[in-house]
Amino acid sequence: MDIIWHGHACFEIKCAETTIVTDPFEASLGLPAPNLTADIVTVSHNNPHHNATHLVAGASKVVDRPGEYEIRTAFIIGSAIYPPADKANQMADPRNIVFFIEADDLTVCHMGDIRHVPTQSQMENFSNVDILLLPVGNGKSLTAAQASEALSLIEPSIIIPMHYALPGITIPLEPLEKFLKEMGLPASEPADKLRISKSNLPQDTQTVILSPQF
Repeated sequence: MDIIWHGHACFEIKCAETTIVTDPFEASLGLPAPNLTADIVTVSHNNPHHNATHLVAGASKVVDRPGEYEIRTAFIIGSAIYPPADKANQMADPRNIVFFIEADDLTVCHMGDIRHVPTQSQMENFSNVDILLLPVGNGKSLTAAQASEALSLIEPSIIIPMHYALPGITIPLEPLEKFLKEMGLPASEPADKLRISKSNLPQDTQTVILSPQF
């Protein structure tokens, strides 16, 4: 499996026979809009910074609702995650769909624009996550501290941070460095992509920084 980041929450997940794109965005975000081809597009919520499916060519299936989907060689679970009741009335459009993508014997979790640390009752699907695509830049998603707390609950093999400040972005987000400091991690040279298989997953949780491929 190859995982390529195109900025914000948009990833291209290339499996053996299936390509999945997550949360494509429009140019109004301030980043070059991705020009991609895929079999499947997932959308965490209805916002032009996450739902620009018209920019992805060839997609035979757009998954933008909760449910279970078996498409080509991928099995996808979309789980609607709402904030706790005491916070729900403080948030506009609070529903976020977290996607669990099973392919090539790996489980990738894309957390979308989740705005709170998952509650105990929401943790059921998170038990076997290999690769976690985790928002860390605050705005309308997790703060660095919340992202760190979520990691302690989920314990994936690999973390890929997303949804943080990049040059040109038009929404206020915090930089990646704040999350790295919270985690006690040094800055590292970003990679163009992650190539991973079940056999070479690390034993201890590893953070992989990807360079956005515009």
